[in-house]
This record gives sequence, C-alpha cells and structure tokens, in this order.
Amino acid sequence: MKPIWIVDDDESIRWVLEKALARENLATQSFSSARDAMQALESGTPQVLVSDIRMPGASGLELLQTIKAKHPGIPVIIITAFSDLDSAVSAFQGGAFEYLAKPFDVDKAVELIRRALEESLRETDVEQSSANAPEILGQAPAMQDVFRAIGRLSQSNVTVLITGESGSGKELVARALHKHSPRAAQPFVALNTAAIPKDLLESELFGHERGAFTGAQAMRRGRFEQAEGGTLFLDEIGDMPLDLQTRLLRVLSDGHFYRVGGHQSLKANVRVIAATHQNLEHRVREGLFREDLYHRLNVIRLRLPSLRERSEDIPILARHFLTQSARQLGVEAKRLSPQAMQFLSQLELPGNVRQLENLCNWITVMAPGQTVEVKDLPQDLIEERSSNFQPTHTHTHTTSSAAPAEAHGGAGGGASYDSDGGAERSWISLLETEAAQMLAEERPEVMDILGRQFEATLIKIALKHTHGRKNDAAVRLGIGRNTITRKIQELGIGGAEDD
Repeated sequence: MKPIWIVDDDESIRWVLEKALARENLATQSFSSARDAMQALESGTPQVLVSDIRMPGASGLELLQTIKAKHPGIPVIIITAFSDLDSAVSAFQGGAFEYLAKPFDVDKAVELIRRALEESLRETDVEQSSANAPEILGQAPAMQDVFRAIGRLSQSNVTVLITGESGSGKELVARALHKHSPRAAQPFVALNTAAIPKDLLESELFGHERGAFTGAQAMRRGRFEQAEGGTLFLDEIGDMPLDLQTRLLRVLSDGHFYRVGGHQSLKANVRVIAATHQNLEHRVREGLFREDLYHRLNVIRLRLPSLRERSEDIPILARHFLTQSARQLGVEAKRLSPQAMQFLSQLELPGNVRQLENLCNWITVMAPGQTVEVKDLPQDLIEERSSNFQPTHTHTHTTSSAAPAEAHGGAGGGASYDSDGGAERSWISLLETEAAQMLAEERPEVMDILGRQFEATLIKIALKHTHGRKNDAAVRLGIGRNTITRKIQELGIGGAEDD
C-alpha cells in the first residue's frame, strides 16, 4: 500500500497527523508546500492525500486540481478553517473526498483518513478487476454487429454518436472505441451531462478562471483540457441545455473554446464521442436540441441493442457479474440453477445490463446457499413475472359429447378442456409426456429436438399472426430482428417476408 501524503506549511499539524497515523501502522510522507507535492507526483503517487487549503505559493485547491487531472481516483481531504465556506464549496466542486475544519479532533481526522483509504483501495480493486475482464461481453448477432463497427472505427478519429436505452452499456462501447483508436495512450474522460447541475456544467466542460464566480478560488481545467489528445465521452447529450449546445458546437466546428471568465482562446485536440437514450430527431423537431449540433455529432451512429434484443447473452453476463461481485466481496461465486437462469433469461429487465448487474450483486449478498433457485430471487421479480404471465386458454363451448378431437390439444393451442368440463390438460403436461417417452426410448439430443420444435412453433404462429412480416413477428415475440432471421434459416421456416 502507498503512503498517505500530508501537505501543510504548519509543522505542528504535520507532526500530529504523522504520529496519529503511525499508531495506526499507516505510512506517511509529508510536504511543507503544494509545489513540493506537485513535484513528487512526477515520480510517485499517494494512496490518500491530506492538504491544507491556504499555504504560501500554490494553494491546496491548485494541488487538488493537479492531482485530480492526473490521478482522479486518489481521494483528497482538504483542511480548511471554519469560516472559509467558499473554500469548502470549491473543494467539493474540484472533486475533494471530504474536508477537515480547523481546529479538528485528531481521532476524527484519523477516522476520515481511514474512510478515504478504504475508498482508495476499493477503487484500486475495481480498476484491476476491470483490467482483467473482457471489455464487452456478447455472443448475440446484434452484439456482433457492434463489435464489427468498433473494429471498422478502430483507426479513425471521427465523431461517433452512440444510441441505446439506459443501462445498455454505452460507456463501455465508448471506452472500447477509445482503447482501439490511435488516441489509446491519451486520456479517456467521461462526463454525464444529465448528472451535473446546469450552472456548473459549463465550468465542468470548459473550466474556469480564478474569480470567474463566487467560490472560484483558483483556475480550473475543464474536461476538454483534461482529455487533451484523447477522447471526451459526453453521456446523455440530449439533456444538455441549449446555451451550452451552442458552445459545444463552436468547439466541434473550429476546435476553440474559452474557460468561464477567460479571454484567451484555447485549442482542443479531442475526439468527441456522444451518447443518448433519447430520440434526438424528435428533440430537434421539438426545438430542444440544435439541428446543426445534431448533424455535427451524428457523423457515425452506433446503435446499441437492448438486453431484450440479445437475451441469449443473459447467461454469460449473469455468470460474469456473479464472479465479479464475489471477487469484490471476497466470497465464493454463487451459481444459478438451470431453472433460475431460464427465469432470468425471460425477464424484461428494462434497466438492461445495468439492472442485471445490480441483480447479480443482490444475489451475491442476499441469496442463501451457493446454488440459487427461482425462489431465492427478489420477490418483486417473481411476483411481477407471475402477474405478467397470462396463459391462453382455449375453451370448447359445446353441449354435445361429440366435440371434435382438435379441441383437446394441438401444437399451437393453450390449455384445453373436455367438453363436459373435465380436468384441464395443459401444453406443459403434453410436453412432459413427450419428453418422458423420448427419454424412456433413450433417444439422443432430446433437448435439442424439443427445443427446435418449440421455437419453430412459436415463430410460425407469430409469422401467421403478422402475415409473414419478420420484424413485426420479432417484436411480438420479444426477440431481435437478427435473431428471428437466424432462427428462420436454422429451422427452415418458410412464409416470411423481408420487411
């Protein structure tokens, strides 16, 4: 573990913190000025940095800005006076982990440093596990199209607009585009424009000069400057205010911008990748998004499929997330039973991959036992699935005992009844009977045979319902267009139109 850096021109404060942390068996390194600490950053980094805000020469806020630009994952604790509220606000705006108000209690200071240390170590673990994990998981045809697009764009610096539902993995695709681009050795900087208050977003993007507004105690570099030479990822671009859209258009047009409160034009060498879950064409028509900016961003559009369109990827994603969450918690990874995996694969999951990841984290913490059954999953999912599943029943309304035999079954029928109101015989019981007979006969590939018959029946009925239109049939079945096309070819199904 790296040492904790203490930066303060007051020797007594350095001495107190050094002794207190030494009692906790924590290594420290002290500096009497921010400049000394900045120079030390050229050859090493701390696990946590604790800095006074007011020192001769460079201030603690300047040091904060420097370390956040180069090493954004390092927690920084700022020491400030009770009366210096503006400085505390500026510290948080600059990304400080927390601040200590003078005079401070030593035990509370150590406790705060401990929390920052845990955060730092957790960030390190996540970075290492992320580095070892595949960039993007997916075997579905829809994801193969995405992988091919990333490959084609690998040597390009062109602007890309990624569209897709929330939670579908747009930032992962942006990171992959950066990693496989000529800018891979330079910074990748991400900003969710919907998560930043409007009055702070301009400063976040373009930075600000000292004194540009209340609390601007020091000059601050914005995301464009932080991403110099690399890639700037602007997520949820559809939510950007109109006045900032104008400024962004200027940067994309001629590559120049001004810091807030600044008078010197700065040149940006940045590749912009934007993403949105919204329909930008609709927002342009509604006057909420500039048409000229839309065309600047929409050079190459890459649509990311929802999880509903790649449900065959759910098992591999679930296993990956269960392994990942178990590693982070230091426990053995849990396994989903075949029934539980099938249950998950049939869920709507409107939150897409992010919702599946959160669900796997819940399973790791809450589910009893190592093998997880359907009953061990969150109760609200089970209830929602049950309430949404309405089996179709075919009732035979006859008074004669000579009802036609077709009323009692068939490949496409639901549950059927005897004409005199006898016991129900569902299609599941018919499937059980057929499977039992095939297993008794020791016929090979029972799962494959019955699975193909089941899929073929569903697709044929859907195509009949939509008069042969593949796209409509895919929507009705809740699968992707590429999936139904592949299934039609594999199963040899006729009667489909190329719509």
